[in-house]
Amino acid sequence: MYSIVIPIFNEEKTLPALHERITKSLASLDQSYEVLLVDDGSTDNSFQLMREIHQRDQRFKVLRLSRNFGHQVAISAGMDSATGDALLLMDGDLQDPPELIPELIKLWKEGSQVVYTVKKSRKENPVKRAAFRGFYRLIRSLSSVDIPMEAGNFSLIDRRVVDVLRSMPERSRYLSGMRAWAGFKQSAVPYDREARFAGEPRMSVSRLVRLALDGIFSFSEAPLRLAIYLGLLTACGAFAGGLYVLYAKLFTNQAILGWASTILSILFVGGMILLTLGVIGEYISRIYEEVKKRPLYVVQEKVGL
Repeated sequence: MYSIVIPIFNEEKTLPALHERITKSLASLDQSYEVLLVDDGSTDNSFQLMREIHQRDQRFKVLRLSRNFGHQVAISAGMDSATGDALLLMDGDLQDPPELIPELIKLWKEGSQVVYTVKKSRKENPVKRAAFRGFYRLIRSLSSVDIPMEAGNFSLIDRRVVDVLRSMPERSRYLSGMRAWAGFKQSAVPYDREARFAGEPRMSVSRLVRLALDGIFSFSEAPLRLAIYLGLLTACGAFAGGLYVLYAKLFTNQAILGWASTILSILFVGGMILLTLGVIGEYISRIYEEVKKRPLYVVQEKVGL
């Protein structure tokens, strides 16, 4: 059996087309499948539409969370409830084309335990495209794990790999990085990412920034090392400046103007201290979230599960 996990947040305009395209794309499968729609605290009519889809098609099941827990947590909730031998993860806005699913399954049958997709192009505004490109380059250069460029959530994962991902307890989840960390035989499928089928993007800039920070701080110690390097650079600069002032005082007639240089030095060192404290604070905040050991999500209702 195949399980398709799709997080849903306010997608009432997209759900009918999503149901139609998935059923058409999977009509030729040689095994049964289930589609697990995870309602991540939608405030529109999405849940009622998903319930109606289930009544017409029992293969579509619904997991309703008690509030909005976030995209990565919603996918994790779906993974916990899915029963398939292979899980397909995709977004519910139809930017991930369901028509590509048979190709992912083909590579899985040929022996790949993870089949991820790589975006050749994006139909988004230039600023967002540049931001995504910069993020992928940054996390790839900083991470201790080899995370492929432009590899998002749209993927097929073997049950054995799913069990490994489910065993990871962290709350600041970046599933693309976790999938790369797990290893196993992985294959890539390039595709052109479509524009949203309807409505505005659900991922706000602040959410995207938060996801980027989760990815960087979860898979890299480089920010901590950067703080050390900045401290060393500041100390070396201060030492060099002190030598220059001493030389000017003892061996030249140059007047040493102290006010401006003192203020600038204080501001520079203060900025470095605040930057370092901010980096340390990001790691401490994640430790704080982990030690509370609250549930990752809360399920309000299940339909068909």
